[in-house]
Amino acid sequence: MKNPLLELLNGGLVIFDGAIGTEIYRRNFFVNASYEQLNLIKKEVILDIHRQYLAAGAEVLTTNTFNANARRLGKFGIADQTVAINRAGAALAREAAEGKALVAGSVGPVGEPESAADTRSRAELITEQLSGLTACDFIIFESIRTRQDLEAAVEAISNYAQLPYVLSFSSDLHASANGCDNALEEYMPLLEKVISGSNPPTAIGLNCGNGPEATLNEFEILSSRIKLPMIVQPNAGAPRNIDGRMLYMTSGEYFSTYARRYVQMGAAAIGGCCGITPDHIAELVRSVKPLAKAEQSKAVITVRQEEALPPALPLAERSRLGRKLAEKKFITTIEITPPRGFDLTKTISGAKRCFEAGIDAVNLPDGPRASARITPLIAALAIEREVGIETIPHCCCRDKSLIGLQAELLGYAGAGINNLLFITGDPPKLGNYPSSTGVFDIDSIGLAAMQSNMNRGVDIGHEPLNAPTRVVIGVGADPNAVDFKRECDRLRRKVESGADFLITQPVFDPEVLFRFMDAVADTRIPVIAGVWPLTSYRNAQFMHDEVPGVTVPDSIMERMASAPDRDAQRAEGIAIAREALEAIRERVAGVQISAPFGNVDLALEVLR
Repeated sequence: MKNPLLELLNGGLVIFDGAIGTEIYRRNFFVNASYEQLNLIKKEVILDIHRQYLAAGAEVLTTNTFNANARRLGKFGIADQTVAINRAGAALAREAAEGKALVAGSVGPVGEPESAADTRSRAELITEQLSGLTACDFIIFESIRTRQDLEAAVEAISNYAQLPYVLSFSSDLHASANGCDNALEEYMPLLEKVISGSNPPTAIGLNCGNGPEATLNEFEILSSRIKLPMIVQPNAGAPRNIDGRMLYMTSGEYFSTYARRYVQMGAAAIGGCCGITPDHIAELVRSVKPLAKAEQSKAVITVRQEEALPPALPLAERSRLGRKLAEKKFITTIEITPPRGFDLTKTISGAKRCFEAGIDAVNLPDGPRASARITPLIAALAIEREVGIETIPHCCCRDKSLIGLQAELLGYAGAGINNLLFITGDPPKLGNYPSSTGVFDIDSIGLAAMQSNMNRGVDIGHEPLNAPTRVVIGVGADPNAVDFKRECDRLRRKVESGADFLITQPVFDPEVLFRFMDAVADTRIPVIAGVWPLTSYRNAQFMHDEVPGVTVPDSIMERMASAPDRDAQRAEGIAIAREALEAIRERVAGVQISAPFGNVDLALEVLR
């Protein structure tokens, strides 16, 4: 039997639409009327909402039928219109979709009876509602909060075995529900039975709840117990009463930040619930969907192991950095961000001071935080020719296709630049050009494998090169990652793909770094630890709040805040960095000291 939802989910991250009810409210329809009846009497309003979500990039449109059961509609004296309202809701979503999106039939909890005359069971009420939604591609039972809701949904859908369906929960999975100490444990026996039964759901969902952050915690709990695709649709958090209107203050960027975390933790689909608008969905499509292609891609590049291919050049023969890695000598690097313009005078001057101080290499980011800067290829070429110090340019997957990436790698090889750090890259929304589109044909795992193949003499199509490259392959990792297990697993895949060394995100708590190193000790990859000298309390706040993958402990925030002025804060930041360096020195292969705001002297002062 064809299952259009499963086919869509198998194609990568799926984007659902956002709220219907709060969008209707924004159009000045107040809660003393049935929003579902608008399917019959204000069709143009509902069509407009659906079309806005489609224009935003939603791949699933949800019908305006959440409360379209006879018990809920009976409060407005229109219970006899139940089937007609549902049929109209399905037809409107289908018309708006224009064949470009799937239609999900929304079914919410039926609630408790309000009179003795209301004797129909929950399952009977839902079964009637479903009879009007058979034209949908699948059914989504939303906001399941009790075992009774779950039982009724499962019983009702058994009468429509041809319809794929989703069970989506809305509750605090730790909270008491119907006298049970843990709502998840109340659901699980029945849910596990349904999943293993003859008519299982296509996916399991979480919707509404208490906003993106709370839903992240719920997702972590439920996804650890369920092995079906997971759909996440948080609301915009608690609304505020502004001039008589209940408004949600969650921005599209805030919503997308959490959406990226859902993707990293394995979400198959993301959308929104109450307070999430077409603008939120458009931001999701623009900033998270492209990145998800890289996050969720199965390796399209693999390391060739045929005996016919020669082995890569030994690590010690590829570069001076490679030799120090092979000889297990302590490595020092300074990270200097290339300029926004094309004048490299300051960058080269900083590299000279690094060379004179005996630093092993200069690390050159590639458009950090999605900023538009001179390509690190040109900066690296100028530094190595004019200064003589080796460089470690970053190579980022965000901006280039597979063909473009190969051209860049060949460019580095032709220029004799033989140390590279491969990163997936920050999404464009973080930078000054948020309308830019991320490419993400591949992630850093595949890029490391591509370079490993080139080190053995073949390109992305496994066609022979005129000579093998000789690159020392670096990769990144985040010891502070939200999904710690995933980060460890990804590092293992990077090592399997050919990585020679690792540079971590800045780590302010040595114990966090040690925990990560212990967890990935089996990889035996040399670890170069990132260290960031904080320049001020404001800089510490920025690192803590705005930089992905960086966590500044409260104790350090307090130290920076207690310094009386900017000079004292700068001195405190250097002291903190020196303490971190001293604590980790015996366990790492080297350190990368960042030069905040291009201040190379500040980075060198940490090492002195």
